Amino acid sequence: MFLPEIKMKEDIVRLVKELGFLPYFQGEIPGFSIEENTRVMWGGAEDGGSPWEWKGPIIRDAHCAYGKFYRGRAMYISSDWFLDFANYRRDGYDYDARVDDGLARHQDERLMEVLTERGSLLSRELKSLSCLSEESRKRYDQSLTFLQMQGYITTEDFVYETDRLGRPYGWGLARYATPEHFFGGSFTSQVYEREPEESRERLTAHLTKLLPQATSTQIKRLVG
Repeated sequence: MFLPEIKMKEDIVRLVKELGFLPYFQGEIPGFSIEENTRVMWGGAEDGGSPWEWKGPIIRDAHCAYGKFYRGRAMYISSDWFLDFANYRRDGYDYDARVDDGLARHQDERLMEVLTERGSLLSRELKSLSCLSEESRKRYDQSLTFLQMQGYITTEDFVYETDRLGRPYGWGLARYATPEHFFGGSFTSQVYEREPEESRERLTAHLTKLLPQATSTQIKRLVG
C-alpha cells in the first residue's frame, strides 16, 4: 500500500482516519510517510501551506494523537488505534501504578506529575515547571520523547507567537497533554480493557494488512 499525493490538510486528516497510523518523516517502510508523498514539506505560519503548519489543525480536525511514537520520530495515530497503542506500550500500567511498582524512571516522574496536575502545557512551560535541577534540564528532551514512546504523553496543539498586529510567525510551540486529558473519559475508561498482548496482536494484524511491502521486523519495530 502506497499513499496518494498529499496536496492539502484534508488529505492528511482523511488518511489518519482511514489508516490509523501515519508517520510524518520517511522511515524504513517504503512510501509510508507524509514526507514521501508531498511536494512541499515546510512553510511558515504566514501562509499555512505545508504539512508542518497543518499539524495543529490536523490534530484538532482528526482528533488524533501526534507525537514521537515511531522510534522517536513523529507520527499521527487515530483515537481508536491509540487505545491499543497506549495499552501495549504502557504494558497495561497507568503511570501511578508504574511508579508504585518501581518501573518508572526517576528523571521522568516530575515531568508526568506536573503535566497530570496542569492538564496541558506548552513545552517551555512544562520544562520550566518540571526541571528543578541542571541535570533534569539536560534530560528534558530525552524524558519527553521516552514518555511519548510509552504512550503517556501526546501533543494537544501547536501555538504560534504573534507580532504586534496579531499575525502568527515562527514554527509553532508544542502544547503537550496526557492522553487522559486530551481524549477524555472515553480514553480513560477503555485504554486498559484488553490485555497488552491482545493489543499487540491487533496492532500487528492491522499494520501487516495495511503495509504488505513491510517485513515482519519492520512491523515489529513500528508496533514497538
